[in-house]
Amino acid sequence: MSTSTATTLLLARHGQTVWHAENRYAGVSDVALTDTGRAQAEALGRWAAAHPVDAVWTSPLSRAVVTAEPACRALGLTPHREPDLRECDFGVVEGRTLAQFAAEDPEAAQAFRADPVAHPFPGAENPAAAALRGAAALRRIAAAHPGQRVLVVAHNTLFRLVLCTLLSIPTGEYRRVFPRLRNAAISELLVRSDGSAALVSLNVPCEPGLP
Repeated sequence: MSTSTATTLLLARHGQTVWHAENRYAGVSDVALTDTGRAQAEALGRWAAAHPVDAVWTSPLSRAVVTAEPACRALGLTPHREPDLRECDFGVVEGRTLAQFAAEDPEAAQAFRADPVAHPFPGAENPAAAALRGAAALRRIAAAHPGQRVLVVAHNTLFRLVLCTLLSIPTGEYRRVFPRLRNAAISELLVRSDGSAALVSLNVPCEPGLP
């Protein structure tokens, strides 16, 4: 199929937060950016100013909204907020590390490591459902901007689940296939009018030397 009307989605994980610096799961908790995270957001803004971007969409969580602000300012664009781009709810592990959870419940932690979709954390959102809502959101965004380039700022786990879904990779493999999306790095995804997708690039720093 021709890619002439395909949409280029420029996926960017939000900047670093205090919890992420400590390797804690943030999920749906609203956690502020660190100074490093704010610097990453400014770098993303400079990248957006130097590259064609027609629209900006974000998760409703403040860490994503704040990360997108410099890009919106540079481009003179008003960001669109999409509730279905929110991060997964990690249940009992919100605000904690996997190591802390493993110390309390080693069997559950091992099951999560083996297949995080079949064995999510207690009280967590169903990862398969999160993957579907996120994929549907990206397809809606692509359909709203045919042939354009759209910056989408959201979250590490949601993006990895969605990439698996759109690329026909088993979602239970998301931690192995996509170990981590770097803060404020760009992953380019081509979404065609039929909803199919192709990954063009992954984890490209928006500035050399960016942490």
